[in-house]
Amino acid sequence: MSNPGAGVVYSMEMEKEFSSEVAISVLDSSLSRIKWRLKSSSRRRLEIDIVALCTGMRAVIMVDYGGKMPELQDRLCTLLKLCRKGAPFFEQLRVMVIEEMIYLVHISGLAKYVRSSLNSEAQLLFVDLEHDPPKMIKQAEENPLGVQLISIQKLFSLDFPVGGMKDDTSSSHSIDMADSDPVRNKPISSHSFEIIDFSSCMQDTDLTLPTLNGWLLGYPVVYLFSKEHVAEAIYNLSMKYLHIYTISVCRNGTPNKQSELEELLSFSVPYGLSMRGSKEEWAEAFLAHLQEKWERCKNAWKSLRLEVSELNPQAIVL
Repeated sequence: MSNPGAGVVYSMEMEKEFSSEVAISVLDSSLSRIKWRLKSSSRRRLEIDIVALCTGMRAVIMVDYGGKMPELQDRLCTLLKLCRKGAPFFEQLRVMVIEEMIYLVHISGLAKYVRSSLNSEAQLLFVDLEHDPPKMIKQAEENPLGVQLISIQKLFSLDFPVGGMKDDTSSSHSIDMADSDPVRNKPISSHSFEIIDFSSCMQDTDLTLPTLNGWLLGYPVVYLFSKEHVAEAIYNLSMKYLHIYTISVCRNGTPNKQSELEELLSFSVPYGLSMRGSKEEWAEAFLAHLQEKWERCKNAWKSLRLEVSELNPQAIVL
């Protein structure tokens, strides 16, 4: 293993040296070189996500825009290769896949997040959707699925140690996808080292991707339900009023966008379990945690805001 903490030091240095103008310029140039014509909304989303990763505001981004697999995977790998040649703060960005989902990750940022999760440094609550009405679970150990999530977090900690990704690529969670299902989104061989394939973490578990995603994407409240109870979870959630928690940011140094609020992330919680809205203890703690990160990268973000809105019962896709 590399020197413990080396990846964290690198990350903090990159956050201090980060320049939004340089990042967007390199990103735009790289997009042009590979002739990736994104819709304006997808391009803005990609810009926000890249800046969020590079500044430490987020550790993992789920890419659900910009096309379909496997073309999306190939384009992201090519894009990051070019970006790393243009600026040093792209060095820690990689593409990760878990089954049919694709993500952008910051290696040392994810390592720190996994460690904080296992050490219970950040509060994580669960909403059990298998029962009506849904109930809140405060300790993962209180539910068998929560215990399985902890096991997956431990797997992540092995491949994402705080000192940096391990050099041994023989792991069952190797960054090489050569042994993956050839039918499912196999990458071009030239990108095999670029891909972190963690699909095997879902094997032999009842945990669903929405639950794993809730934790991976950094939400403070995660929906909990097993593969056998997906239908019940969808029904129970669709019948409920929801609170939508949205963290919005305003970027610095972007022409014509100095005062434009843009979504950093959002998640939902059943109204009955979040009646105090932004005044919920966990919501205040989550906002305070993000504000601490924001304080370290004010050169990139002008402001950060939490907004809570209501959503009437409607069909939900999980």
